[in-house]
Amino acid sequence: MGASALPALLVAALLLMAAAATAMTVEDSAPDNIQPLSTLNLAAAQVAMDSASAIHASPDVLGKDGEDSAWVTVNFTTPSPSSDHWIGLFSPADFSSGIGSAKVAGEGDAPAGLPVAPIKYKLGNCEPDFLRTGGGNTSFLVINQRSDYAFGLFSGGKDNPKLLAVSNKISFANPKAPVFPRLSQGKQWNEMAVTWTSGYNIGEAYPFVEWRMKGEETSKRTPAGTLTFTRGHLCGNPARGQGYRDPGFVHTAFLKDLWPNREYSYQIGHELQDGTVAWGKAATFRASPYPGQASLQRVVVFGDMGLGAEDGSSELQGFQPGAQVTTDRLVKDLPNYDAVFHIGDLSYANGFLAQWDQFTAQIQPIASKVPYMVASGNHERTYMDTGGFYNGNDSHGECGVPAETYFYVPAPAHRGKFWYAADYGMFRFCVGDTEHDWRPGTEQHAFLDACFAGADRKHQPWLVFLAHRPLGYSSNDFYAQEGSFAEPMGRALQPLWQRHRVDLAIYGHVHNYERTCPVYENTCTVKGKDRQSSYAGATGGTIHVVAGTGGARLRSYAGGAWPQWSVARNESFGYVKLTASDHSSMRFEFIHSDDGAVHDAFTITRDYKDIMACAVDSCAPHTLAN
Repeated sequence: MGASALPALLVAALLLMAAAATAMTVEDSAPDNIQPLSTLNLAAAQVAMDSASAIHASPDVLGKDGEDSAWVTVNFTTPSPSSDHWIGLFSPADFSSGIGSAKVAGEGDAPAGLPVAPIKYKLGNCEPDFLRTGGGNTSFLVINQRSDYAFGLFSGGKDNPKLLAVSNKISFANPKAPVFPRLSQGKQWNEMAVTWTSGYNIGEAYPFVEWRMKGEETSKRTPAGTLTFTRGHLCGNPARGQGYRDPGFVHTAFLKDLWPNREYSYQIGHELQDGTVAWGKAATFRASPYPGQASLQRVVVFGDMGLGAEDGSSELQGFQPGAQVTTDRLVKDLPNYDAVFHIGDLSYANGFLAQWDQFTAQIQPIASKVPYMVASGNHERTYMDTGGFYNGNDSHGECGVPAETYFYVPAPAHRGKFWYAADYGMFRFCVGDTEHDWRPGTEQHAFLDACFAGADRKHQPWLVFLAHRPLGYSSNDFYAQEGSFAEPMGRALQPLWQRHRVDLAIYGHVHNYERTCPVYENTCTVKGKDRQSSYAGATGGTIHVVAGTGGARLRSYAGGAWPQWSVARNESFGYVKLTASDHSSMRFEFIHSDDGAVHDAFTITRDYKDIMACAVDSCAPHTLAN
């Protein structure tokens, strides 16, 4: 290479790096990505106790029958009501003792003011008569998060919070109880990982799962490993500061040698030193089909859900307006699918760690029954100078630690490298990590090449690539501003998709729905808009889908004419559902969360020889077939 070529290459590289940084900046600065808890000016909080103001919570003991969540009624009153009053739920209950101190003992990153953020909050005028009467009552949904709780009544709005009154303490009967089991596939197809959270360290109690196959009379116990993290594992504020909360202990047990498609029951528990057992909820699941097995197989895929709020707290309706709707739909539709892939931007905790417990509680009705597989998104991982591909602060100090601890994935190395393969019957899923470099020559690129190549297409005809950021095609508005229609450098994987005949690539990150034709190098390999609802035979390219529609506020598309590869769009909350029952036909559907209706769909019908057929750049150039 001549010396004169170097400056041009350097300039091109710098332009690509700037484009990548711009993509991060535009996406994260959008109003829909502002965590409501971050709008509270906690550093300015003051104690201004008012004997004429009062707040009371009932009942004071929760979970007497083993429940891991409970509704709490909060009554509050103040003599001078205004729209600036708000109510916060805090844990531990002695939150007010550190207000105004320069530093909190042992919490070097916690500033003055409120040393810890509330778990959730409501504005006082959520009670319709509050501004007229100065009093009201409201209900909060409280989950077991390993400590006691108290509510605070504040004036001064979000900018200058003044604590007027503190409620009585409330707590769960067993704050340390095991809670929120979540399933995921292990590293083998016949292995199920069960992960849950508790307040028990290994020195206090031994974690285990008791389980048996349906029809068996005796159960077996499988021990669990225990992990946690501390403030020192995190990379910056608010995660290290006011957003920090003790994460408790996360346990994972691996149930092995499962029979394909058989139903199992299980229950999480901890054996205490005196021999008694603290039990969690019991649940059931159906084991995965054997790789290549022909049976009814249904998989749900979406990204960017976030936290819902059954109790209307924390103004989440503005932050993630569709999260509760999507969750409720998935719970209702649970009998009609077998596994879930949530491809990044999971809780949107954004450094407020109590939100991770809230999120695992939200998905428990789903994740305790079917494998809930996850991918890493920018709101989980991205933080400056921590080895990621992007150098922003979308995780707000988390740098992947909570997500990689709270959720198990069968990563070949460790969860810090969040790429993995998952076989589900006739489907092979290769899950990428777009927060780490995926380009040729990298460890992830080599993994993806091997993952695609490892699918025996005679028996696993449906090959799917999943990742958070769109590495293929998206006509979202902020990509259009860059003129890229994808993550900068994203299409470095295009030769792999083409060579391995990848059927589908599904992404999150962009908060709308879009589907392409089968496409390679910006060209539809199946021509005609009227031919995009059913594909027969070889398609010659990969269909790219954006489905960041799980709940975060929706975004618009680029103006002007549609790119020729864009064949379907839908600006609604929803999820993708893939269905196969044999080796020759696969059904794709985009389902709306609000009504459960199908708003886009296509089928692929073909034989094995169609998968093997040569298309542009899919066969080695020296073969006679090419």
